[in-house]
Amino acid sequence: MKRYYLFLVFMLLFMHGLFGQDTIMNLWPKSVPNQIDIGEREVDTLENIRWVRNVQQPSIEVYLPSLPNNTGKAILLFPGGGYQGLAYNWEGVDFAKAFNAQGIAGIVVRYRLPNSKSIVKNRHEVPLQDAQRAIRLVRKMAPKWNLDPNKIGIMGFSAGGHLASTLGVHYDDNVYEKQDEADDLGARPNFMALIYPVITLDNKITHRGSREALLGDQGSDELIKRFSNELHVNADTPPTFLLHATDDEAVVVENSLRFYSSLKNHKVPAIMHIYPSGGHGFALGLNHTLLNGWLNGFIKWMSSMD
Repeated sequence: MKRYYLFLVFMLLFMHGLFGQDTIMNLWPKSVPNQIDIGEREVDTLENIRWVRNVQQPSIEVYLPSLPNNTGKAILLFPGGGYQGLAYNWEGVDFAKAFNAQGIAGIVVRYRLPNSKSIVKNRHEVPLQDAQRAIRLVRKMAPKWNLDPNKIGIMGFSAGGHLASTLGVHYDDNVYEKQDEADDLGARPNFMALIYPVITLDNKITHRGSREALLGDQGSDELIKRFSNELHVNADTPPTFLLHATDDEAVVVENSLRFYSSLKNHKVPAIMHIYPSGGHGFALGLNHTLLNGWLNGFIKWMSSMD
């Protein structure tokens, strides 16, 4: 009986790990590009919400829905934090679990932050390197995870929204050397959601903390233009869902307005929800009367593209 009990516990743990539980995979099978080991350590703390800082080993944390509910869709989540930290559960794990309840895989991307001292050069390239690799890795793993490689989207919040929109317009940029067969796959998202996103690095309306973390104290005009993502929208930019609050004083609503205008000018399918209040960083918005149903609206929009 004791042996049977131990076997049963083992199988339950195994099945929990196989379906619906988080699977953590390092992004890079060889060395992490553009990084050296100088003894820096990652910081993972609970401060009302869980903050991850100084990421050294970028990874994806995968939450899969139960097989009977699986729609084949997946969303990679890029938490915000001003490119100085990741609001890991608030804008990551909580959403992954909410998507699971709708039959959608939720995949939290633990991407490197450009203020790390272990970065060798070109700090601005590091988040995009991890973002491209993450979506390619998900496409590689799609058969194993019962996902449709043509239904892989992204969602980013605040500075994570800047990274998501950067991936959405710079998915074809060659920013790292191939490490395995996953890097032969496309990095273009099939759709994207940008939630109170930093979009532009234009002095007039950018979030200065995010810009300084990404480019340093003084970014060149060339880099400012390269990472002002509204300037790089074209007809192949993925369909986009935008969400912002008018009273957002941290990342002003003009960021979303500019991106929507560029999408419209290039005839890219897009939807934008602008709420009168909500401030910045409201995440699921569960305690806000107007915002608490926004995720359902996103899921309906996503389903409309099938």
